[in-house]
Amino acid sequence: MELVIVGAGIVGAACAFHAASAGLGVTVLDRGPVGAGTTSRGEGNILLSDKEPGPELELARLSRDLWGEASEELGARSVEFESKGGLVAASTPEGLAALHAFAARQAAAGVRTELVTCARGFEPHIAPGLPGAVHYPQDAQVQPVLAAAGLLQAAVRRGARVRTGEAVAAVTGTGGRITGVRTADGSVLAADAVVNAAGTWGGEVGRRLGAPVEILPRRGFVLVTEPLPPMIRHKVYSADYVANVASNGEGLETSCVVEGTRAGTILIGASRERVGFDTAMNPDVVALLAAQACRLFPFLRDVHLIRAYRGFRPYCPDHLPVVGPDPRVPGVLHACGHEGAGIGLAPGTGALITAQLLGRPWRGADPAAHTGLLPDRFLTTGGVPK
Repeated sequence: MELVIVGAGIVGAACAFHAASAGLGVTVLDRGPVGAGTTSRGEGNILLSDKEPGPELELARLSRDLWGEASEELGARSVEFESKGGLVAASTPEGLAALHAFAARQAAAGVRTELVTCARGFEPHIAPGLPGAVHYPQDAQVQPVLAAAGLLQAAVRRGARVRTGEAVAAVTGTGGRITGVRTADGSVLAADAVVNAAGTWGGEVGRRLGAPVEILPRRGFVLVTEPLPPMIRHKVYSADYVANVASNGEGLETSCVVEGTRAGTILIGASRERVGFDTAMNPDVVALLAAQACRLFPFLRDVHLIRAYRGFRPYCPDHLPVVGPDPRVPGVLHACGHEGAGIGLAPGTGALITAQLLGRPWRGADPAAHTGLLPDRFLTTGGVPK
């Protein structure tokens, strides 16, 4: 089987890695460089802590296992893979009660959780007086662009091909069967199947493939501090982060997310707003994120920011990624719409896409869990989730 994957970000790279490992012929196409889109604009989160029980959490649990396996082949240091764990902190007793209830649901679904009465025992520099937190030892982090490049290099060693600077225009076919894809310059690549792993541009690529899905851009900012000695041990965020991620609001939403990197810098997020593909810098968002981080870690008041970057997360209105074959165009599969969780969910997505192509069982806790991610939920609503 010859497979064309549209997108050389982290999800496309993971699809290439798993498909090539299974012996499929793989060609990855991207109009830009490897990992230059949403992948280059994220923090590298590999999280279980922010996901409600359901199909996304099942995908996240599988992905966490696969990240551990992939880091052994790629080299944990070369992709900056760190099993640092996450700490979710509540600022009020009411928030702590809601956090405990959320953690209990996750624990019932197989996530490791540890209730924390003294957050300073985990993070000595966190603000005093917090009522409590939950520790998630399975949370991890990776450097996204290094990871995407590493997965693609491993796929190439297995026979895959990577072609950058080439945009996909349409699929070609005969008798209801895909025979290839046509690029923007008119050339045609033979293919038995096509995977739409185009991230934020997955909606447009889906339209070109004859299988539209509603993937919208959601802009987010991340701040970067000057390098420091190790000050923050985990990925730390406020308990309202989960609610903000799940919101459908179009306006600006922010919640405090703080973590250190191997290079010594501290990353500060997170914001989200639906402003189309507007790339403008917004100093007010930067100031708000900085103020929230300083409340959670007061020592940051004396630390310099060296830059702020922003990018677009591929947002689907029901907050679930679209993973699987599209019945409208046999041979087209989607692997997009992961919003801010694409880094963490990429390996599981690649494994699931490969299993679907080969007609094999999904390596997951529940073989039917992926059904909630399938594109058929779009069919009766013209591209909008039911």
